[in-house]
Amino acid sequence: MAETTFMGVPREKIDWSPRIDYTKCNYCMECVKFCPHDVYEIREGEEKKLIVKNPNNCVVFCRACGKTCGVDALSFPNKNETTKMIKELRKEMEGNE
Repeated sequence: MAETTFMGVPREKIDWSPRIDYTKCNYCMECVKFCPHDVYEIREGEEKKLIVKNPNNCVVFCRACGKTCGVDALSFPNKNETTKMIKELRKEMEGNE
């Protein structure tokens, strides 16, 4: 499992995890094979489906699984916006101490 905080901010407050574009995904599962953090889950059934089961396990700012996706079906939040949000959360937390 990933860390419980990132830069002093609780991990669950940081919106950083892959987004799956199902119109592009060909279910090759390279992302699942690559990621060591148990972020993804394959749901079996009538149709195999890939989901982001544990978004908070995703390492903040890591996009390595996206590089394994040959069809570019994975995207991530904007890094600059996420950095700004983390800084704002840290200021709020410091003000509450």
